[in-house]
Amino acid sequence: MSRQNPYQKAVFLQSAAKLSQCPTSVVAEVAFAGRSNAGKSSAINTLTDNKKLARTSKTPGRTQLINYFSIDDENSLVDLPGYGYAKVPIAMKREWDKNLSEYLQNRDALRGLILLMDIRHPFQEFDTMMLNWAMDGEMPVHILLTKSDKLKRGAAKSTLLAVEKHLKESKVDDLVSAQLFSSLKNEGVTQLVGVLDNFFALNEQE
Repeated sequence: MSRQNPYQKAVFLQSAAKLSQCPTSVVAEVAFAGRSNAGKSSAINTLTDNKKLARTSKTPGRTQLINYFSIDDENSLVDLPGYGYAKVPIAMKREWDKNLSEYLQNRDALRGLILLMDIRHPFQEFDTMMLNWAMDGEMPVHILLTKSDKLKRGAAKSTLLAVEKHLKESKVDDLVSAQLFSSLKNEGVTQLVGVLDNFFALNEQE
């Protein structure tokens, strides 16, 4: 693997509706999760330098399946269903919530979670729920404060510091980290690559 950005090799592997359909060939995976308007697909496309890899849509919540993108024979990135889609029956939402919870708590290959939050609206109800699920399983989480270009640099930095302070006060900062990220400006990619390398333990493989 190239040490520069191995995630540019990512290719679509398969989709799964629930845990039992997830590929058994994957040894390690890192999942991306976030509200349906947090810019998750754009972040994955920016990371992989492939604008067509993860589907982006003007209709939030288009990703309704667990989508796998392999980066080599053993490791994969995972795009989890976006949360907050409005035009869906409540029974279907509950089913997706159940599948998401089961995946996060029981998927043995899962090494870490990238949790995306719109920098203008961090720590929504879903974000807290995802953090609680991860903390219950002692799963490391890295928060991407997306769309950081929407704020002036000073305001963005202040939001990051406030998020880090919240994590410290919640006593989860040993498992949870955070950074600024902008798909539009292509900012934060190098830092994200470093976090993913640690999650996948790629540094140890060299």
